[in-house]
Amino acid sequence: MSSRKVGTQRAFDAAAADFAALGRYLWEPIGAATVAAAGLTEGDRVLDACCGTGASAIPAAHAVGAEGVVDALDLSGPMIGELRRLSAGLPQLRAHEADATAWDTGGYDVVQSALGIFFFPDMTDGTERLIARARSGGRAVFTIWRGGAMVAAGRHLGRAVAAVTESAPPPEREPSLIDRIDQAGPYAEWLSGRNLSDVDVVVNELRLTMTPEIAWLVVIGSGFRGLLDDLEPDVVERVRERYLESLRADGLTELDATTLIGSGTVR
Repeated sequence: MSSRKVGTQRAFDAAAADFAALGRYLWEPIGAATVAAAGLTEGDRVLDACCGTGASAIPAAHAVGAEGVVDALDLSGPMIGELRRLSAGLPQLRAHEADATAWDTGGYDVVQSALGIFFFPDMTDGTERLIARARSGGRAVFTIWRGGAMVAAGRHLGRAVAAVTESAPPPEREPSLIDRIDQAGPYAEWLSGRNLSDVDVVVNELRLTMTPEIAWLVVIGSGFRGLLDDLEPDVVERVRERYLESLRADGLTELDATTLIGSGTVR
């Protein structure tokens, strides 16, 4: 497992409960929009990759009904544990602590992933592996952030951590594939090269009102939490105060959380 993948998993393991708390504001609206784009019907078999605590897996389970199946996969054991708790009473939802890129069951009517494919060490290879799990004529639906989404929160958090710990700001992330396809046109072109036809990309506009509660949940309930690793509780509290102060000073009252929902038919 790559170091980036290990770090991502560790951050989400730690964030599981707060991830669910942030869900009502962020993950659940995005998950619901992803499922809507999938056009699920009763009895469908669905693979939900990088499922987290079920923002798209749970509405998918409701959509497919008792005769359908949703196999929900995530590397994070705490996330899967939280999903099992949240999905009690939905036997059609089967939660698995597993690597989605190594999942070998196929023949699904729909393969979907809400905000997951850009975490794969090789985004193209991982996405193609998921698409291969769908039957011919099935659907694939993948949601990614639009360029610029969530960036402001990470920037202010990085500054706060650097100021409180008297360290250098975290280095800029190395440019990667996601940075080249984070707009509707390039994303549609990229998906069309992944054995999909009739590709459509929907821009799902979303803005979070950054109250102090939500602003901090954005940090501790997401992958940003990794920046707090190894900090003592009193230091984390000082970072929280500095982060919120930085948001206020910059007049940042809303956070862009817009996504691109790409879908297509598997050839």
